[in-house]
Amino acid sequence: MGVPDKPGEAASIFRAIADAEVNIDMVVQNVSAAATGLTDISFTLPKTEGRKAIDALEKTRAQVGFDSLRYDDQIAKISLVGAGMKTNPGVTATFFEALSDAGVNIELISTSEIRISVVTRADDVNEAVRAVHTAFGLDSDSDEAVVYGGTGR
Repeated sequence: MGVPDKPGEAASIFRAIADAEVNIDMVVQNVSAAATGLTDISFTLPKTEGRKAIDALEKTRAQVGFDSLRYDDQIAKISLVGAGMKTNPGVTATFFEALSDAGVNIELISTSEIRISVVTRADDVNEAVRAVHTAFGLDSDSDEAVVYGGTGR
């Protein structure tokens, strides 16, 4: 949190994590606040790697100059994957509406051409997966389709 928004800072952060042999998944960087010149970088990693990542990042605090670290091990990731997502308008809206209708708050979003992933509270993951499954008509046993959600445990 509060990472100086200048060339090389993200590289230093992710080099420290790589050198600690921690695998990361979703990465999101916020637009920096013009007044402060600081940005926030968020990423997900396996729950078992959390302490190792925090320790590695603490060693870079003086070099990078970030304000603080926050680690939350009570989150879950839900991903919707499919090659047709980029050609079917409304997939993202349907995904987010399903979560909203189920009362599930989205804490982080990451997308690619074939995947939409969100981070939610771990306690909400089962309801979130059910809601997304239903929203995309995957309740039938006749077609094989899978919606993945997990907490990294």
